[in-house]
Amino acid sequence: MKKSVSWLAAAIFACTFFMGNAQSNSLKTNMFISEKPFGKTAANEPVTLYTLKNTQGMEVHIMNYGAIITKIIVPDKNEVMEDVVLGFDSVADYIKDSPYFGAVVGRYGNRIAAGKFNLDGKSYTLAAQNNGQHLHGGLKGFDKKVWKTVAKKDGSVTLSYLSADGEEGFPGNLEIQVTYSLSEENAISMDYVAKTDQATVLNICNHSYFNLSGNVKRDVLDHNIQLNAPFFIPIDKVLIPTGEIKSVKGGPFDFTTPKKIGLDINAEDTQIAFGGGYDHCYAFDKAPGAYGKIARVEDPTSGRVMEVFTTEPGVQFYTGNNLDGHLTGKYGAKYTKRTGFCLETQHYPDSPNKPNFPSTVLRPGETYTSKTVYQFSTK
Repeated sequence: MKKSVSWLAAAIFACTFFMGNAQSNSLKTNMFISEKPFGKTAANEPVTLYTLKNTQGMEVHIMNYGAIITKIIVPDKNEVMEDVVLGFDSVADYIKDSPYFGAVVGRYGNRIAAGKFNLDGKSYTLAAQNNGQHLHGGLKGFDKKVWKTVAKKDGSVTLSYLSADGEEGFPGNLEIQVTYSLSEENAISMDYVAKTDQATVLNICNHSYFNLSGNVKRDVLDHNIQLNAPFFIPIDKVLIPTGEIKSVKGGPFDFTTPKKIGLDINAEDTQIAFGGGYDHCYAFDKAPGAYGKIARVEDPTSGRVMEVFTTEPGVQFYTGNNLDGHLTGKYGAKYTKRTGFCLETQHYPDSPNKPNFPSTVLRPGETYTSKTVYQFSTK
């Protein structure tokens, strides 16, 4: 195992160095990092909370339970520092009842139809805990595990998790690492690296819920969003892709130019009805694995802007349709419908059962790499 961890650490360095892009130089860090105990799990496992902070005052709080981002504190147009992600004040609340706030989800983020897939002639059965469909890794996915801290320095922290062969029904011993890094340009980078000893399927993403108003003052319906995605993935009534990849042009799914989240969210459209709003994967028109800007979101009242960059081929745009007010989070906020939105950079849902979708298969000897950056500014 030590050999594997060393290999992965080297791979993370290689991944970060060679995935060159216009932002790579700005993501070099010389930041502040601190840590403190953050409670224990029901199994008495200690949980640690890490805080990354830059000289601009931006803070990102990450705990090793679920590799969860608990806070992202950034300025508004008047330099007021506030939190822009939903979450709780204690690990106990995350364990008790959380709709994946801020977590790394896997082994397969999003849905797999009926919790079943075939790989290399063998059938696999997973938990089907979401309307008969597999969702976000199953009953106890990556979001409910205590990750090991591998490294912490220069404004970054690296967490790792070993998912054993057969865990939640998935084949292969899978070792994964995620490195969170904060830059002086108010960008938080997430770099993933993984390796398996058997063929498996893998689709990892961060599941943060954002609200740029700061400390959840308002819902997100007046946020303006632009998605550099000419296509979306239509779904059926249980939110499983039909297999189509459809143009967004001219319809309620068209965010190729900036538009308020709430403008068409209640449109008389079958797809809107199936999702209860937006809960769909958008597909980009870029080369496989290419890094690029895929989204820009602005809250016109606070002036906060978030831009998203990724190597992934898609993003699940979710508008908090299932938040119903029963959860009270940080700052005493009630998390009611559409008080948060998600931009989950990932491969398409149900890809193991859709041969026309980009493959999510990882084989022995291959290296899984993925990079996503959330960058904040003001207007």
